[in-house]
Amino acid sequence: MVPSLDFPRWWGKESTSRGNPVVVTMENRNYSVLEINGPDEVFRPVDKDRGKNAKQFTWVLLLKAHKAIGFVSWIGNIVWSLFVSIKKRLIFGTLETEKSGKGRILYRVIVVFLVMALAFLAFELMAHLKGWHLHIPQSLEIRGWLHSVYFSWLEFRAGYIAPAIQGLTNFCVALFLIQSADRMLLCLGCFWIKFKKIKPKLKEVPLKSDDLEGPGCNYPKVLVQIPMCNEREVYEQSISAVCQLDWPKERLLIQVLDDSDDESIQWLIKGEVSKWNQRGVNIIYRHRLVRTGYKAGNLKSAMNCDYVKDYEFVAIFDADFQPNPDYLKLTVPHFKDNPELGLVQARWCFVNTDENLLTRLQNINLCFHFEVEQQVNGVFLNFFGFNGTAGVWRIKALEESGGWLERTTVEDMDIAVRAHLCGWKFIFLNDVKVLCELPESYEAYKKQQHRWHSGPMHLFRLCLPAIIRSKMKFWKKANLILLFFLLRKLILPFYSFTLFCIILPLTMFVPEAELSMWVICYVPVFMSFMNILPSLRSFPFIVPYLLFENTMSVTKFNAMVSGLFKLGSSYEWVVTKKAGRSSEPDLLELEERETKAMIHPQLYRGTSDSGLSELSKLKEQQEAAPKPPPVKKLNKIYKKELALAFLLLTAAVRSLLSAQGVHFYFLLFQGVSFLLVGLDLIGEQMS
Repeated sequence: MVPSLDFPRWWGKESTSRGNPVVVTMENRNYSVLEINGPDEVFRPVDKDRGKNAKQFTWVLLLKAHKAIGFVSWIGNIVWSLFVSIKKRLIFGTLETEKSGKGRILYRVIVVFLVMALAFLAFELMAHLKGWHLHIPQSLEIRGWLHSVYFSWLEFRAGYIAPAIQGLTNFCVALFLIQSADRMLLCLGCFWIKFKKIKPKLKEVPLKSDDLEGPGCNYPKVLVQIPMCNEREVYEQSISAVCQLDWPKERLLIQVLDDSDDESIQWLIKGEVSKWNQRGVNIIYRHRLVRTGYKAGNLKSAMNCDYVKDYEFVAIFDADFQPNPDYLKLTVPHFKDNPELGLVQARWCFVNTDENLLTRLQNINLCFHFEVEQQVNGVFLNFFGFNGTAGVWRIKALEESGGWLERTTVEDMDIAVRAHLCGWKFIFLNDVKVLCELPESYEAYKKQQHRWHSGPMHLFRLCLPAIIRSKMKFWKKANLILLFFLLRKLILPFYSFTLFCIILPLTMFVPEAELSMWVICYVPVFMSFMNILPSLRSFPFIVPYLLFENTMSVTKFNAMVSGLFKLGSSYEWVVTKKAGRSSEPDLLELEERETKAMIHPQLYRGTSDSGLSELSKLKEQQEAAPKPPPVKKLNKIYKKELALAFLLLTAAVRSLLSAQGVHFYFLLFQGVSFLLVGLDLIGEQMS
């Protein structure tokens, strides 16, 4: 029976137990017999004088021992698997070469710190074994020359090294707190938007599909551009999605801007464009002979065409983006009766979020970027950085801002800043989502992050004089310089790398320079919790996210320095490798639409062949042809990450001597995360 809620018994008073007594007996008298007089009898204290059965006690101990052995074996299997993976990476891995001079310098600096840390650790271990204290002794009794050297080192460390490290620590902690306050204000702004249900609203009823072919159709003419370069995996799905946009075909022109240098890919894209062109879609294939300026040069060349002057708006989609058919109907109407509006940006949505741990961690960052940063800045400031894709521009705004420039690798941020200086306003639509793909390998993600963090610093050098001379209000200039560029693009990677990758290991060897526990533990966890709020499904990954962000600070810091000092790597543009995860489902969906279009062609005037018949023929030819040898996947080894892994693990060993628990665990787990990333054990490997 269920125990009754008898409140007097909760206060220690006696009450009559309810229910019938139960007696459990067993034929084997070697086991104990327990008599239960009522349902509440099991909750009463056991009589200590009652004897215990030895065999029962032995079985309990055996069960506990079995569980302990199982746990130890599980840990052993994990460690052994990690050891085997590390061994394979070290034997078969290819060492990543540093192309930029600054990258080589940073690696050498880290190696110097590592050698010094190993020397200090050996010295400290020797002093610990001899019974010397790890701090300046109170007595001046010197026992031998080695003790004299150790005592001199302690005095020099406390008098000269510790103050410099402590000063740099305080500076980084101050930057840490400023950035944390900015992050908290952004989260409060996002909460206010959700609470008040603030979002851009249309002044009129959105466009209806019934009016598409009406005689009084006054839809604006829209130009859609798809810049791509060697996008073999995703070109078909992006072209298919854009060609199915629900917009009058006579008022829509699609430009496929192909910068591919592989002739076979060029023919594939030409064939896809030709198929859609035969179906009545206004689509043009353009290929530049002189491929300069990367994506900016490609877009600039396309905008110089004579027919562009007949169009009012331009929508841009990268090769892996797949807009829904109603994308233009949800974005273009915002421009009506709003002549100051220059850009409408939609949110990204990812098809491979759950592919591996790397894509899950990326999703946390990008959800915060769109849900919090872009939305708050769009609502309260009417300005944010253009994401380079899934946006609609007013062509007049592009022309008045100077058009696409080839001076940086972040042409999207460049045009956004110049348009903001000219007085144009931006709108971010958090409810309009466009499917795209996340990088699934660490190599592709690292190259993407290097470009995303070196370009803004290079752009900051170029735009700073124009921002200062502009006629915009002072608080807008301050927001652009202090928050948009310095705080979120420069300070964040600087203090993250310096504080957690350099200063924290040094404080283990220079204990006079203290780093408080709240800096190591409480604030980073709280900031990570705020970052993960827009994607609560990723909450179980909060600890890997914190460690991975500190690990990525090396790449971001290196990129920031490269862009700030105009080094060679700041001009590099590497196309992010895609896997085309959504290709097969898209082909099946298009095949279904093709079947419906054959029955009701007037309802699907923009639909064409899905290409399944061509794919089947191609598969038959491939099966008949001799199979090529399988492509081996490359295992990269990243030198800077490995050097920092050994530095942090060395500092973790040193922290054991001073019994600093929190510092030891943080250094241990952070060192392991650097080791995993340095050996390319996160994400997929590149082929």
